[in-house]
Amino acid sequence: MIHSLFLINHSGDIFLEKHWKSVISRSVCDYFFEAKEKAVEPENVPPVLQTPHHYLISIYRDKLFFLAVIQTEVPPLFVIEFLHRLAEMFQDYFGECSEVIIKDNVVVVYELLEEMLDNGFPLATESNVLKEMIRPPNILRTVVNTLTGSSHVGETLPTGTLSTVPWRRAGVKYTNNEAYFDVVEEIDAILDKSGTTVFAEIQGAIEACVKLTGMPDLTLSFMNPRLLDDVSFHPCVRYKRWESERVLSFVPPDGNFTLMTYHVSAQNLVAIPVYVKQSINFFDSGSCGRLDITVGPKQTMGKPVEGLMITIHMPKAVLSANLTATQGNYNYDSSTKVLVWDIGKLNPQKLPNLKGSLSLQAGAPKPEENPSLNINLKIQQLAISGLKVNRLDMYGEKYKPFKGVKYVTKAGKFQVRT
Repeated sequence: MIHSLFLINHSGDIFLEKHWKSVISRSVCDYFFEAKEKAVEPENVPPVLQTPHHYLISIYRDKLFFLAVIQTEVPPLFVIEFLHRLAEMFQDYFGECSEVIIKDNVVVVYELLEEMLDNGFPLATESNVLKEMIRPPNILRTVVNTLTGSSHVGETLPTGTLSTVPWRRAGVKYTNNEAYFDVVEEIDAILDKSGTTVFAEIQGAIEACVKLTGMPDLTLSFMNPRLLDDVSFHPCVRYKRWESERVLSFVPPDGNFTLMTYHVSAQNLVAIPVYVKQSINFFDSGSCGRLDITVGPKQTMGKPVEGLMITIHMPKAVLSANLTATQGNYNYDSSTKVLVWDIGKLNPQKLPNLKGSLSLQAGAPKPEENPSLNINLKIQQLAISGLKVNRLDMYGEKYKPFKGVKYVTKAGKFQVRT
């Protein structure tokens, strides 16, 4: 399936490559670099590119591109899902997924790639199983391995590989038994100049941290499961039970994992948490323009909006910005033409405002299009879709675990047109 893998940094340098069948020249990535140059943002690079002899499938995570080279037609989502799983495994093993960390742990990275892909096909992709086969690096183990010449690979086959529950290792024991779930929702929305919603949907995920002794069997139910659309589950979830009763029944992996992801695509169900009053005008004469932006809370169910930030990609003709912010700080980078207004926590009593003048290049024509506003925000203890966990029950073990659910809403691709 996957013939070769290239890891590419933000500036376009290939810093790691792995081939499973035969070596493919790095020149195959030139098609990808062409597409990257055409895309304004790294996220806008097409995930699937066709070349005369190969298909290039890529994802962009943590300022890195994961590029897989395929020689025959395969379902692209299959490859994309594997690449995301690979990035998550690096995050899980090393604490972060960055070029420096991957280079520092290059031996473990190659060992992981050998176990996760067998002759180009996914093999072991569960964190539990991999951590028994390849021990996560720490300073002591690295020093011992350097002195003795041994590797991080274990000598025994993980217990989970031979069981009917391959994602969970046998004989798990904890002094504190706990199960915590985070419901994380991201709003993707486009609002027009008048504030009307052009497009809106919610991408949601339930992230779990389960540290329970033995072999517990959990059941998670929701107050309003009919909200969920286009659900995708961790392999541990019993799908037939979900279809018939709309409850999640599963034997959980040990540690951190994503239990499920979902969409809420009906626009009438997507509440927009903030409104933006904005005016950006460029004048025909005088090489100048005016900017006036005010942000306020809209549908936040009484929860404060935090981490509010507005990013504007200005036209190339804009040289500088002389603005006044009633809250937070702004910064205009004249080389990248990006204006960033970092507001922080939104105060409903005194709405933040940014206004002032923009200086344009002398003699430059008036920009044809006004720039869009990209909004970033976070709301704690709120799932904007209204999804609520009803209860969590445990069977198969006799102790009582600590249980908890947290909700958080973030802005995904949230854009306001001007």
